[in-house]
Amino acid sequence: MPKVTIDGHTIEVPEGTTILNAARMIGGDIVPPAMCYYSKLPTSGGYCRTCMVKVSKGSDKDPRPMPKLVASCRTNVMDGMEVQNITSQEVLDARAGVVEFLLINHPLDCPICDQAGECNLQDLSYKHGKATTRYEFKRRTFEKHDIGDKIQLHVTRCILCYRCVKVADQLCPGRVHGVINRGDAAEISTYIQNAVDNEMSGNMIDVCPVGALTDKTFRFKSRVWFTKPVDAHRKCDKCSGKVRLWYKGEEVLRVTARKDKYGEVEEFICNSCRYDHKKTSDWAIDGPSHVDKHSVISANHYENLVQVKLTTEKLQRKLTETK
Repeated sequence: MPKVTIDGHTIEVPEGTTILNAARMIGGDIVPPAMCYYSKLPTSGGYCRTCMVKVSKGSDKDPRPMPKLVASCRTNVMDGMEVQNITSQEVLDARAGVVEFLLINHPLDCPICDQAGECNLQDLSYKHGKATTRYEFKRRTFEKHDIGDKIQLHVTRCILCYRCVKVADQLCPGRVHGVINRGDAAEISTYIQNAVDNEMSGNMIDVCPVGALTDKTFRFKSRVWFTKPVDAHRKCDKCSGKVRLWYKGEEVLRVTARKDKYGEVEEFICNSCRYDHKKTSDWAIDGPSHVDKHSVISANHYENLVQVKLTTEKLQRKLTETK
């Protein structure tokens, strides 16, 4: 198996592994950000360029460095390869430039956007963005499109990552939306109004890295950091039935798929689980969701308190049994 060194960390990976996935196997700060790549969606990646890295050594057979920065989600590891990510100023400068381009037409909607608090672009702009824009021209505007009663489309927020198009292609029975027009006029849309209506279409919301596609049933109901995420499951003949319930008090405000630490869905869920079962009685509760301590959602999160309570109860039971 080939060995690769990323920012001084060496790891042996299976043949065909990309630099990005090799970095994810190592973990930590050396993992490049990814706005378009999605491990569960084949052929995704290569669009946003936020994951660019510097290959300072091609391989043991050919140690020459690659002449330009490469997209880590599309470049496979070679034996003996050496990669620089956060240790290269060239990479950090290029990433800041990419973020600046992504933000050129992106509106300052964070205070009213339902994606705020779990938005990849927010995190990326905080790390690499500038305080002010150098762009002097008018931002792009688009006509509003109604694509259905479940999904709200904000084209001005879209960064053209193509994730929702991949979901429609690979999960849904028939794709009815996509990228229309070219260049600066390119946008996600449908030719027919209210067209997005199939059993797996809600997954487009989960894969969207920004607030371009949001849940109409959750629209303006609460900020995510005021909600409590809980993992739950039910028997479902259309999907795995493993979901995340977002509570405010005793009310389930929304249902989403469970996500891993990279913000990717673990198992896609159907619209029936997502929209038709919003009562606690519909679900078997697995416990509080694990939330990264750096996430704003972790504010007032009760995961550790519940774990302490469970441990205390176990100890009490053991003491009672011993007596």
